[in-house]
Order: sequence, then C-alpha cells, then structure tokens
Amino acid sequence: MSTKLKICGIRQKNDIDIINKYDNIDYIGFVFAESPRKVSKEEAKYLSDLLSPNITCVGVFVDEDIENILELYKEKIIDIAQLHGNESKEYVKTLKKLSKEELGSEIEIIKVIEINDNLKKEEIVSKLDYDCDYFLFDSGKGSGKVFNWDLIDKSIINKKPFFLAGGLNETNLKEAISEFEPFAVDLSSGVETNKSKDELKIKRVVDLVK
Repeated sequence: MSTKLKICGIRQKNDIDIINKYDNIDYIGFVFAESPRKVSKEEAKYLSDLLSPNITCVGVFVDEDIENILELYKEKIIDIAQLHGNESKEYVKTLKKLSKEELGSEIEIIKVIEINDNLKKEEIVSKLDYDCDYFLFDSGKGSGKVFNWDLIDKSIINKKPFFLAGGLNETNLKEAISEFEPFAVDLSSGVETNKSKDELKIKRVVDLVK
C-alpha cells in the first residue's frame, strides 16, 4: 500500500488552490489550537468548502472541549480529530461515543504521541493503548524538528496505522518512508517558505511520495 500524504497548517485560500492541483494529497490539517497557523471555525468552513471533495479534513486540537470538536464534525468542517494534548483514554472514548450518539457516525481520531530524547522505548509503547483509529508520532507541537527515530520500535507501532511527522521535508522524506513504511506522512513547515505554503516544495513532496 502506498504511503498517504497530509499537508497540515492550511490557513488561506492560496493553500487550498495549491492543494487542489494534486491528486495524491490525501489529507489536510486545520489547526484550531494556539499556533501561528491557527484558524477560526469560520475560516476553516470557508476553506473546507473550497477543497476538493476527495481530500479529508483533519482538525488539530490540544485539550479542546469535546462539544467544540463535535460541532465542527457535525457541520462537516472536519472529518477527523487529531488530538495533540494530554487527552485521556476516557476523553477519546467519550468523543467517539458522543459523535455516534448525537451525529449518527463515529468520528475518526488520530492520537498524537510526542517523542523526545527523555523517553525510553518502553514509555512510548505504554502510550499505545488508546482506542483511536491512528497514531501520529511527532517531536512536538509544530516544532519542525526530527525526533530520534531509533526510539521507535517498528514491531510495535505497526499494529495500528500511523502518521509520521516531525521535521519531515524533501531531504529526509524518502528515508522516513523507507524506514517506517507509515500509513501516512504529515508535513507543515517542511513545505513552507517564510511561513507560507510553497507550491514548488509541495510538488516535490508529492512526487517523492508518489
């Protein structure tokens, strides 16, 4: 199965215009947490309405009120919730349960596992018992830095589909895909120039993943 591609931190119409040109961009991310890339509900609604219908919208949250996520999901602004905070296992179960009960369909969830050099492999493994649909391994909240790949036990993480993030760009993307065979790769600052999405960088990444 070929690796899927997510471009995160989408925040303006020009970003959408670029994304819509390429067939094998599978996901985009709207950041609703505090960040230079943060968008409002209204901005995300406007942008999602312009997006090609075959691309999945992911909302990125940090310890967000569950009702706010459900509202975005109900209004079809997002399709998936990416949880980048200290959300508990119970939080994840509640979000799934309420989306099913209130809206008739269970929201898919990506749970982010932040990896830093202070963690041991065993500690990372202990974080992998969330009832989520995907994991995402990252070095931090928009840090743009590569974490120590040696901390990842490939025999463990492949038990659930996962996104790989953290400082990925056109120089290390091919190696990352070869090393981990992730379900998807997730890039944001790696396809930016001066903090804006760069079409040439996105095109090169699209070609590499393809």
